[in-house]
Amino acid sequence: MAEGTMVGKAGVAEVDEVLVTVGIDTHVDVHVAVALDQFGRRLDALSITTTGRGHRRLLEWVRALGTPHRFGVEGTGAYGAGLTRYLRRQGMDVVEVIRPTRQTRRRAGGKNDAIDAEAAARAVQAGTVMGQAKSQDGPVEMIRTLRLARRSAMKARTQAANQLHAVVVTAPQELRDRLRKLPLAELVATAARFRPGCVDSLEAAARLALKSLAVRYRQLAQEIAALDQQIDRLAHQAAPDLMQIKGVGVDTAAALLVAAGDNPQRLRSEASFAHMCGVAPIPASSGKTNRNRLNRGGNREANRALYMLAINRLSYDPRARAYAARRTAEGKTRSEIVRCLKRYLAREVFKALVSANDAVPRPQPGISTTQPA
Repeated sequence: MAEGTMVGKAGVAEVDEVLVTVGIDTHVDVHVAVALDQFGRRLDALSITTTGRGHRRLLEWVRALGTPHRFGVEGTGAYGAGLTRYLRRQGMDVVEVIRPTRQTRRRAGGKNDAIDAEAAARAVQAGTVMGQAKSQDGPVEMIRTLRLARRSAMKARTQAANQLHAVVVTAPQELRDRLRKLPLAELVATAARFRPGCVDSLEAAARLALKSLAVRYRQLAQEIAALDQQIDRLAHQAAPDLMQIKGVGVDTAAALLVAAGDNPQRLRSEASFAHMCGVAPIPASSGKTNRNRLNRGGNREANRALYMLAINRLSYDPRARAYAARRTAEGKTRSEIVRCLKRYLAREVFKALVSANDAVPRPQPGISTTQPA
């Protein structure tokens, strides 16, 4: 007999507890939720605003229907981030759900918010969800937010440097001859000292443009340095063991931490982490052919961080060099050797990430724990 049922006097199964599974389709201003009972029957649907009041209304609605069991949320790292944090603070089990495929939508008879929410709830019950959502409530989430600002500042600084060189190329000949051979740092320092005065000539206009770009470059450099200082502090706070690994710098650590999240224990094993980073080989065997193919998925920033770490290891680590020499003798190319090293490094990094979270219970088996890029 199914759990949550009892047999009455007439022999009819009666439900003594309703376990509610909720699927939520998230958007900027409105979330749509559909509730199912433990037998897959649709109980009700609700539309809420993306505010604190809306989040509270959702939980009250679910508790009125029965006992909250599990929440499947689309976009836990985007539109559903606020709702996910609220539900986790309330002790709810929240899992990440991918968008329905076209085939699933055809079977469902179309697409709207309620249909997508119901598909999310049924995916949770079927066990085809992506896994436990990132908590997004600790130092790693702070690092992720700061890296967004740092990335845009880096792009703006590069653009300012390129524009500095472009202005020098088209500047009057005397000014160009003075500046064209200067390295970037000296060019910025020289241009920042310009006093163009009244802009009544081509040279004065070029001097003013160069000064403006140089000042902007310096300001962006100071902004990046300040962000790096905070990211470094948070990285040491979130994963001190990771920062002790030789070759792991602030940028590398930040990329790996953001990929794993504040709760890396949600990943069932180091193999799950390797797959999430795109460094686990994908089986591509068929019939008599037995081979693996390159994994081109996963979190590409984490993949790049492991790649840079592997390249650095090959330059100074005797063990990595000996491994490369042995694999080269076996006929492996350098690219294949680097891919193998990235897989080994993923194991080392994962142990450092979860070292401070060993006391936290792991996710229940039967649920995939890999995350996409």
